[in-house]
Amino acid sequence: MERVSYHRLARRELNEAAQYYESESPGLGAAFLDEVERCTQAIVTFPAAGSLITATIRRRLVLRFPYALLYSIKPDKVRVLAVMNLKRRPMYWVGRE
Repeated sequence: MERVSYHRLARRELNEAAQYYESESPGLGAAFLDEVERCTQAIVTFPAAGSLITATIRRRLVLRFPYALLYSIKPDKVRVLAVMNLKRRPMYWVGRE
């Protein structure tokens, strides 16, 4: 399994977080994107390793940043449903597929 797809709102969350970190400190946005990419590769390599938070949705923490990737495992890919800020509304992503 090598494919990853992002829900359009998850893609927006990723971009907004990277822009925020970049505005806080030049280079920090790129560091955030690097950590998310590392997290994504770990999910692709070991999809079942993330903690189950519902019957079909798993969570994997992003290192160095207060974020997690919420994802589901599909037959041919991993679907990232949210790039979740751990300090905000915890269940806002419910209903995404």
